[in-house]
Amino acid sequence: MRGIVRACLALACATAIACSGLTLAPAHADAFGAWLESVWPEARALGVSRATFEAATRGLEPDRSLPDLDIPGRPITGAAQAEFVQTPAEYLKESSFDRLAALGRKLAEQHRATLVRIEQQYGVPAGIVLAIWGRETGFGASKGSYSAIRVLASQAYLGRRKDFFRNEFLLALKILQEGHVTLADMRSSWAGAMGHAQMLPSGFNKYAVDFDGDGRRDIWNSVPDALASLAHQLAEEGWQRGKRWSYEVRVPKAVDCTIAEPSVTLPLSEWLRRGYVLASGRKLNAAEAADDASLLMPAGLFGPAFLTPKNYFVLKAYNYSDLYVLFVGHLSDRITDPRPFEQPWGAVTQLKSTQLEAMQRRLTELGIYRDKIDGKAGMLTRSALGAYQKANGLTLDCWPTTAVLDHMLARRK
Repeated sequence: MRGIVRACLALACATAIACSGLTLAPAHADAFGAWLESVWPEARALGVSRATFEAATRGLEPDRSLPDLDIPGRPITGAAQAEFVQTPAEYLKESSFDRLAALGRKLAEQHRATLVRIEQQYGVPAGIVLAIWGRETGFGASKGSYSAIRVLASQAYLGRRKDFFRNEFLLALKILQEGHVTLADMRSSWAGAMGHAQMLPSGFNKYAVDFDGDGRRDIWNSVPDALASLAHQLAEEGWQRGKRWSYEVRVPKAVDCTIAEPSVTLPLSEWLRRGYVLASGRKLNAAEAADDASLLMPAGLFGPAFLTPKNYFVLKAYNYSDLYVLFVGHLSDRITDPRPFEQPWGAVTQLKSTQLEAMQRRLTELGIYRDKIDGKAGMLTRSALGAYQKANGLTLDCWPTTAVLDHMLARRK
């Protein structure tokens, strides 16, 4: 009986420790230590010395308080990203643009020489570079309070994407080995994104540059290195020098919002011929008029519409959210031009991710939607929803609501 009681007490203590994020029990510590040793041969193959490995991992324990961990007995809780839980009106607030644009103008002057060199070398304008910096870390005010090594090791050991983060952990060790940053300065977000521009180690490995010439690629402490690194990434993703990121437009009254998705492309001149009008009196030059673009209606019929050429999708490769791209792109404009979006954002309601997943599954069953089930109301989801609305005689607005979801689920019975 005493043995059973001891076992129950031990299990209760272990569960409490796991849920609180406190120091690991010996068995857990031994298992984590064994896991670290299993990583060592791969680290050595990347050129990491034993001294660097031991300095980085000495006394290391997984941080069980992080989101997105797969711990038995605990629900997986992802961190809610504003891009996917806020409405466009909430995410794209005028107060945010006013504040960040004012600071961006000051920083544009402060770092003018660096930004000119960056644009000359990579073709990415100062406004875009500054806007990403502002969105990612508030121009360096919030670069992350976590130890990158601990975060990446924790996600590799306990996270849902173990293989992905194992590779990121290894590359972080390589960064330390190469001397670009000290272990103490290697800070990150809860997901391992690092420095002024919030790069993962794999992004650092591909794109980080030594722009200030001190022999290190220091995206944590060197503004020139950080800004040039993010511009280098955009250039490698295909940024087109001298081209805009998007054009706000007024749409025709009879617009079909189901065509607002990337596979429907036309030259900008053709969109205008079909009745789309550039906002704010903007005019196209001959080169712009020939560029292909697709239509974006991020709030369906309840907000601004945009014609999006290639540079829009380069920004989307940096962050997949349409709202993120709109924020960064519009902030880049606002740094030099105080005008807000011409069309205001409507007061729509954002469905929960579980509701959007149910909608995507139903649209998939009907053969209308053929993308991933991710609980996000992206371009393809909005277009498929519009197709459902048209097929069922509903008001066509391409915005997911509980009423349309209820209609879908009722028809299944």
